[in-house]
Amino acid sequence: NYGDFLDEVIKRLPARAPEEESQALKVAILGRPNVGKSSIVNFLAGKARQIVTDIPGTTRDAIDLKIKTDGKEYILIDTAGLRRRSKIKENLEFFMSLRTVKALERADVAALLIEGHTGLVKQDIQIIEEIARFKKPMVICVNKWDLVDKDDSTADRFRAEFREKLPTLSYMPLLFMSAISGKRVKTVFERLEYVYAEYIKRIQTSVLNEFLVEAVNKRHPAAVRGKYMKLFYMTQAETAPPRFIIFSNYPKFIKEEYKRYLENRLREKFGFEGVPLTINFKKR
Repeated sequence: NYGDFLDEVIKRLPARAPEEESQALKVAILGRPNVGKSSIVNFLAGKARQIVTDIPGTTRDAIDLKIKTDGKEYILIDTAGLRRRSKIKENLEFFMSLRTVKALERADVAALLIEGHTGLVKQDIQIIEEIARFKKPMVICVNKWDLVDKDDSTADRFRAEFREKLPTLSYMPLLFMSAISGKRVKTVFERLEYVYAEYIKRIQTSVLNEFLVEAVNKRHPAAVRGKYMKLFYMTQAETAPPRFIIFSNYPKFIKEEYKRYLENRLREKFGFEGVPLTINFKKR
């Protein structure tokens, strides 16, 4: 079938030349078709690199673009959008989906564009979940915000809708902007730099153990089958993405609800905005 054929084609494509060592932040520009990915890339680059029409999916190029602004270098990895995998019927769209996955594999951070006047739709959610699966830090750029009829609480309602639809991923920051007018587009870099700094942040073990004592004192993990849960100590095993290990007497019995509680407390205490966190429990 076409899928197997394209898999084989991808394997046989010439390997990308090794990239030079660079301090440039690699940014994957993602989003469903016609949300303004090319417009934001063109604005940030200061030149029109791609031909864009009002027909969804007409941008087909995905060339990396290296730019410099305020003394810092960035590599923008643009894609033609991530389509729902179950709906991929044409070879081109299948190839574009693979490119999006490749972009996520290479990127340091992701900027996801969604439309302000349509709100968060199913395909946006699927892309957000895909980025989270890759454990990449992310900024969600709410584009075409200038087309939205607004009052003083419009942005707050949008945030509330986001939290309702994606309660476990509500740590993602939202940036309301317009790629056409340029409103707040330049702040995209500031937000990307911020979430990447959070992504590589390390918390000292002594500080984490103080945090753990405080969190457990406020809410102790529930006993399971008569077994009293003890959380002994905590350490950060990795950065980029941050991964924490908590040692317990019965790690397999820690409930998901309590894991979410600890993650929320971690975010309240230390930030990690826009960054996926992993908490593992191990036997002591």
